[in-house]
Amino acid sequence: MKKIVLFCFLSIALISCNSENKEEADLLVYNAEIYTVDDDFNTAEAFVTKDGKFLEVGTAEELQKKYKVSEKLDAGGKSVFPGFIDGHAHFYRLGLQQQRVDLAGTKSFKEVVQRIVDFQNKRNVEFITGRGWDQNDWENKEFPNKDTLDQLFPDTPVAVTRIDGHALLANQAALDKAGITTETSFSGGDIEQQNGELTGIIIDNPMGLVANAQPAPSTKEQVNALMDAQNLSFKYGLTTVVDAGIDKETIELMDSLHKDGSLKIRLYAMISNTAENLDHYLDKDPIKTERLNVRSVKFYGDGALGSRGAALKEEYSDRAGHFGALLSPVENFKETAKRVAASKFQLNTHAIGDSANYMVLETYDELLANDEDRRWRVEHAQVIDEEDFKYFSKNIIPSVQPTHATSDMYWAEDRLGEERIKGAYAYKKLLDQAGILALGTDFPVEEVSPFLTFYAAVARQDTDNFPEDGFMKEQALSREETLKGMTIWAAYANFEEEEKGSIEPGKFADFIILDRDIMKVENSEIPEIKVLETYVNGEKVY
Repeated sequence: MKKIVLFCFLSIALISCNSENKEEADLLVYNAEIYTVDDDFNTAEAFVTKDGKFLEVGTAEELQKKYKVSEKLDAGGKSVFPGFIDGHAHFYRLGLQQQRVDLAGTKSFKEVVQRIVDFQNKRNVEFITGRGWDQNDWENKEFPNKDTLDQLFPDTPVAVTRIDGHALLANQAALDKAGITTETSFSGGDIEQQNGELTGIIIDNPMGLVANAQPAPSTKEQVNALMDAQNLSFKYGLTTVVDAGIDKETIELMDSLHKDGSLKIRLYAMISNTAENLDHYLDKDPIKTERLNVRSVKFYGDGALGSRGAALKEEYSDRAGHFGALLSPVENFKETAKRVAASKFQLNTHAIGDSANYMVLETYDELLANDEDRRWRVEHAQVIDEEDFKYFSKNIIPSVQPTHATSDMYWAEDRLGEERIKGAYAYKKLLDQAGILALGTDFPVEEVSPFLTFYAAVARQDTDNFPEDGFMKEQALSREETLKGMTIWAAYANFEEEEKGSIEPGKFADFIILDRDIMKVENSEIPEIKVLETYVNGEKVY
């Protein structure tokens, strides 16, 4: 009897001892198909987190033997991925857009006007703004003019921006408020006239005159914008967003909201290229917290292809004598690039046309010749001359948005011609040359959904499965390449690959659970995938 009692006592003591020897952890996620996106692209069944970071990846059985966890999450066999990183978007602008008239998807100028009227009847604002129209989606593909808006809103300024953000339509009241006349001087864009009269169409740089005439959003509106953008991002599994061009005041507001805990999303902020911003930041160290990284400058090289503002080496195929335009003189870009090179900051330059890309690439190559880890980026890298692909590398990184290809494919060859189009939207060729590719959406130019990014990258089709064989299908990416472009490669382009972009011990516990496995479903299902849960720092945020 004594032996039995002693045996029981020792067994209980051993169990207790084993329990006490277990390491504590916060969360165990198990019964999952986990894509770690580590160097070997391993999959796993479970992981544990602690203090907002991944602690260990393995099987539920081995992890439960080793760890005493506070919470367990049965993923029900669903697929789990690192939190998606949007490598190029406009986070703050997306939020502001929720407070303005939405013109995305309009199929005619008549529909644009009706949405503006409906918006004003509901909101009654003093200056009507909005975004999203695209004349290329209309039966009449010419730019609209302001006549109808002048009749409907003779005293209320109206300024609505094209989908790409590089052209706008303003009525006469808005032009008057901005002080724009037929005599207004400008460079790097256009104030369109016909028969000596303003049409209301303004392209690129002069758009700033209208923007400056608009009332600034209140602090409450700015905060609401950031929170709205966060909610939309989490819904789509985005845990880090690169905001491609914002000012000091917005960055400081983001930081304050991070500190009070209301803003949880991680943001990589590119500071807009203004004298005030550069003077404030470039002589200092980059700003780095767990949720905010400020270490790059955004420069606009040229305009957009859809509004014929992209700077091309040869004239547009559908407009004789027109080459688009650089938005700043070459000397100004080179001076800014030298200034950034002398700082600790990264330079990220918007370049659409092959002429703008050449200017950027040649400058980067010259300035970075003896500096191997600056990771300067070319944002969009949309139309590249065959001779210029050679410049790309892990130090001169292409940052592209796959849905641009499927949005532009209906008319891009009209702009560029059958030879020049071969170097456009060439994502596979860029990846082969650079060895890395950062992928993003460019929202609100495109939709927020990273699943549309994924679909456009691998299928090169629109959601109606057009064209049947894919647009320039030889430039499609594999699913593994696409996932890396939305996770670990996007992190690398932000100097953040050691802390995010994969599910590995020591990295932030940012992960998402999907209703379907994006690596296995049919292409046609990809756009319909839903995020079931989104986690940042191991905390469920959606």
